[in-house]
Amino acid sequence: MKLVSYLEKGKEHLGILADSVIYNLPENSKLISKNPLPDNMADFLKSGEEGMSIAKQLDREIQNPKSEIHHQLMEAGNIKNVNLLAPVPHPSSCRDGYAFRQHVAAARRNRKVEMITEFDQYPIFYFTNHNAIQGPGDIECMPDHFQKLDFELEAAVVIGKKGRNIKAAEADEYIAGYMIMNDLSARTLQMEEMLLNLGPAKGKDFSTVIGPWLVTPDELEPFKVPAKENHSGNRYNLAMTCFVNGKQVSSGNLADMDWTFAEIIERCAYGVDILPGDVIGSGTVGTGCFLELNGTGLLNDPNYPTQWLQPGDVVEMEIEGLGKLSNTIRKADTDFSILALKKSKS
Repeated sequence: MKLVSYLEKGKEHLGILADSVIYNLPENSKLISKNPLPDNMADFLKSGEEGMSIAKQLDREIQNPKSEIHHQLMEAGNIKNVNLLAPVPHPSSCRDGYAFRQHVAAARRNRKVEMITEFDQYPIFYFTNHNAIQGPGDIECMPDHFQKLDFELEAAVVIGKKGRNIKAAEADEYIAGYMIMNDLSARTLQMEEMLLNLGPAKGKDFSTVIGPWLVTPDELEPFKVPAKENHSGNRYNLAMTCFVNGKQVSSGNLADMDWTFAEIIERCAYGVDILPGDVIGSGTVGTGCFLELNGTGLLNDPNYPTQWLQPGDVVEMEIEGLGKLSNTIRKADTDFSILALKKSKS
């Protein structure tokens, strides 16, 4: 099942996407349930397994032309002239992991430092700004963000039920669905502030893009592969690509994750509650950002032409089974700069 959050006549709604058609979830759920489902993702996720079960039943009716209420659903569907929002427009929190060894190793090699052994000991994550979540469409950035503005090709999950001290063997049961994530990064700001061994902060908190829809785990069953040696949890063979202005710049696979989402959730939930609506990213796939690509290029050729995102660039990310997420980068009409506010060293 694919769930979408969308804007119609200035109001946020929740729907099921089937064959390029959106079916409003609460309106159509009245056909199969005495208790209509919520019209927003946050409340829907809080409805738990009962709400998800009703939504999946509705999805089956939509896709079954022999069902008694199929024709009623066809008349009620076909919502047009809407803007897709982030599937989870208002997450309760947003964490981002660091699960792809290939990306970490390449980034450290490019900086001429050894691979950090702790990567193989436990998964890590950081909290980013859950109020800066965006979906498909225009992304407005400040002038300082364009000082080495970067994309990051990732996947993300959203938590569907509350839990604490969850073992990896059980953690996949807490995942409501999967999405594409683009963890936009302002590298100059990021690198400056991380010299102080704290962050990332302003280099990351301005926009995290997820979308275009939320895909429930059952749809990914055909892509499941075993976890890597000494790891546990669900793992999926899903091709990942990123195009900038129509040119492919990145290619990887979700199966390249060394730490699984289950293992990341196990660490996230240690001693704290995870909640319905929490978003957790995978971290960047190998070759999944300009920082890595530029570093590798310069390592092999000092004259390598580095590239960063510019105003007007169109970034298209695609993950097999999860859809295509498209954004256009815009520059805010202002000259306000926090880089210019740095104090003198004297």
